[in-house]
Amino acid sequence: MTTKALEGIRVLDMTHVQSGPSATQLMAWLGADVVKLEAPSGDITRTQLRDVPDADSLYFTMLNSNKRSITLNTKTERGKQLLTELIRRSDVLVENFGPGAIDRMGFTWDRIREINPRIVYASIKGFGDGPYTDFKAYEVVAQAMGGSMATTGFEDGPPMATGAQIGDSGTGVHAVAAVLAALLQRTRTGRGQRVNVAMQHAVLNLCRVKLRDQQRLAHGPLAEYPNENFGDEVPRSGNASGGGQPGWAVKCAPGGPNDYVYVIVQPVGWKPITRLIGRPELAEDPGWATPGARLPRLAKMFQLIEEWTTTLPKWQVLEKLNAESIPCGPILSTKEIIEDASLVANDMVVEVEHPERGSYVTVGSPLKLSDSPVDITASPLLGEHNEEIYIGELGLGDEELRLLKSGGVI
Repeated sequence: MTTKALEGIRVLDMTHVQSGPSATQLMAWLGADVVKLEAPSGDITRTQLRDVPDADSLYFTMLNSNKRSITLNTKTERGKQLLTELIRRSDVLVENFGPGAIDRMGFTWDRIREINPRIVYASIKGFGDGPYTDFKAYEVVAQAMGGSMATTGFEDGPPMATGAQIGDSGTGVHAVAAVLAALLQRTRTGRGQRVNVAMQHAVLNLCRVKLRDQQRLAHGPLAEYPNENFGDEVPRSGNASGGGQPGWAVKCAPGGPNDYVYVIVQPVGWKPITRLIGRPELAEDPGWATPGARLPRLAKMFQLIEEWTTTLPKWQVLEKLNAESIPCGPILSTKEIIEDASLVANDMVVEVEHPERGSYVTVGSPLKLSDSPVDITASPLLGEHNEEIYIGELGLGDEELRLLKSGGVI
């Protein structure tokens, strides 16, 4: 029987909303036993953006699959005792409360490692230590302060947020990497450790090429950018590739909001492109033949390509470009993605049955391990596993569980 990569690892999941749950969900997909500890009122996202009355929202279900849920009021004395026992039995504790919240509960890092010296205690915060520490962190705030927004959008437009959740889920991925490293180190030292990941820092890590370009500006304009004007900051450059090979999203027929193909023009691809667009003479024209000659006229180059692509649907453009080994990809809308047969076949778009809301579609695991297959299961109902964990694992009696519930402890 195949075992999972993280089988035998217990994760106490004290997270909410997105950055923390995205991290613990990845660990659950990898086989960890993730116990989501919620206040008796539940994770706030259970009720946010509901599309089905009296059922957990898609916001919650898509971030909490493969987990177990228990409820606990950690402000009560009995709640603190039960939390202590849960910490004692866990390998990993993950939280993303505001700065100092766990400490104020009485669970400082010193107290936590006193309870369980082997535990990996991971905290996800908006910012590191310093003037921003107490700022309230949200997805787009992290994008704003991590370098993403200043470099996203068009030159003559405002800063733009990206639709990818690089602040929340991007930080979650970073947290998983740190937790797994700490667990590996524990196999050598026998000790757990403290893990801190900040949303601003994670976004900055994802924007590192823009920091590269900030330093390159000291030597003059950035030739691979389509911009005409350069100051002392990296400008917004629309859909430019940001790498060594120029790229752009070109319009296709019939001209809908996502009728575009993104095209990269490599040196070896220029000659076949000139044939496709009906301008073969440009392959030998000194003003166009070399990458250096094309750099000053990137806008014109993509205009010529677009004059061809606007005559064809994006899937035909894709077919013709791929036949010439030209790097390209269609802009896929959310509707196209959710209906994409290849993503379904790769278990990246998965249908799940939920006891309250029925069938829904969610994103599958992007982590593909040959010896650790993933079956996506529905997110747990609030407190669904109270009896299983409090009675079956912690040894509480039926009557005590009933009193804990009536007393507001669970």
